[in-house]
Amino acid sequence: MPDTSSRADRLRPGVLFDVDGTLLDTNYLHVLAWSQAFVDTGHPGVVMADIHRAIGMPGSALVRHLLGMDDEATVTAHGERYEPLRERVVAFPRVAELITACAARGATVVLATSGAASDLDWMRPAIGAGDAVAGATTSADVEAGKPAPDLLGVAVEQHGLDPARTVAVGDTVWDVEAARAAGLPCIALECGGIGAAQLREAGARDVRADPADLLERLDDSPLGRVLDRPGR
Repeated sequence: MPDTSSRADRLRPGVLFDVDGTLLDTNYLHVLAWSQAFVDTGHPGVVMADIHRAIGMPGSALVRHLLGMDDEATVTAHGERYEPLRERVVAFPRVAELITACAARGATVVLATSGAASDLDWMRPAIGAGDAVAGATTSADVEAGKPAPDLLGVAVEQHGLDPARTVAVGDTVWDVEAARAAGLPCIALECGGIGAAQLREAGARDVRADPADLLERLDDSPLGRVLDRPGR
């Protein structure tokens, strides 16, 4: 029998998780690596507080944001400085449980990261959720990174998600702004180092401390409306 259902009927509920600072405790390691990279390439005046506020942008955009110009040498230097720090990366508490709970209750879980596709080789084992992660969208899939909506929009399209039943989860104002531009509600987590007031001002629908806090109160979050209820 031919499939007569409409495409809309086949779309699935989804959760788009940012990775750095949301699932993995990496933001301050990135700040250190960027600080060293700016010094390496002759830009010693860039302070760590400004770097931290720019974390979440793709590397080239972060450099442009902080220097007012492009400098691919600094982007390259960041990669070199960050690589030895990766062995210190850990997931936030209960990350794998959160992802598994979302998948078990009917959501398609997608990683939406501004990182390179090759970063998934170490990110996914560090996250530790196995097959509960259905797929990923990375900077390789888009021309413009966050705060542009492209990454999230492509993730929705690539993975057959229903925009009306998809929630983004991130930790920076850039994540929140990207979600808002993509027409998706965003749950923001404070574990990346950005405070609740800034995240709410950027447009976060809900703010939680960290993945464990979100897991504990999942039904009371914007995710509650897209997840199957236990026992349903």
